[in-house]
Amino acid sequence: MRKAAMRRLTYYIGCSLDGFIAGPDGETDSSGFDGDLKDAILTEYPETIPAHARAELGLVDAPNKVFDTILMGRATYEPALRIGVTSPYPHLRQYVFSTTLPRTDPEVEVVSGDPVELVRGLKRQPGAGIWLCGGASLAGQLLGEIDELLVKRYPVVFGSGIPLFRAPFAPADWLLGDSRVFLTGTTLTSYVRRQEHSC
Repeated sequence: MRKAAMRRLTYYIGCSLDGFIAGPDGETDSSGFDGDLKDAILTEYPETIPAHARAELGLVDAPNKVFDTILMGRATYEPALRIGVTSPYPHLRQYVFSTTLPRTDPEVEVVSGDPVELVRGLKRQPGAGIWLCGGASLAGQLLGEIDELLVKRYPVVFGSGIPLFRAPFAPADWLLGDSRVFLTGTTLTSYVRRQEHSC
């Protein structure tokens, strides 16, 4: 009998041309999310749109296409809390990693333990893809577990800010999967981890 494929962890994230996912104080610029890029995201990754924006985008009943689980660091989760949204992705299994955040919603599991251990457990369970939404510190801790990078690079330069990863210097090779350029100037590029084969 053929063994079922293990679930994949994808770091799907937007960043500036100079590699920052946000400004020094969490500022973002999603001005490139328009036109044909917007159409592609809504069609191919509708589950990555938070609940409070789905109605206006016509996604109320849209099924999940790629992911059924989302992982967030506290800083990624907090913007939703600031506008009174305690469960930003109720259509996904939601995990927030924090050692100080109290549980604010029964649909959101707050994890204070090792994210690597949790992800390895999730990968062994049946299900669809696992979306690492951010941020940099969580991505750095999970770097060895990420199977795919899916990067939206917006045509803007931040100058400084929060990088894609906060991790020790340890170069790792990735293979280009696909790359698309949109009319807004944004690119959407996927990379898969280079597998090392032993003789």
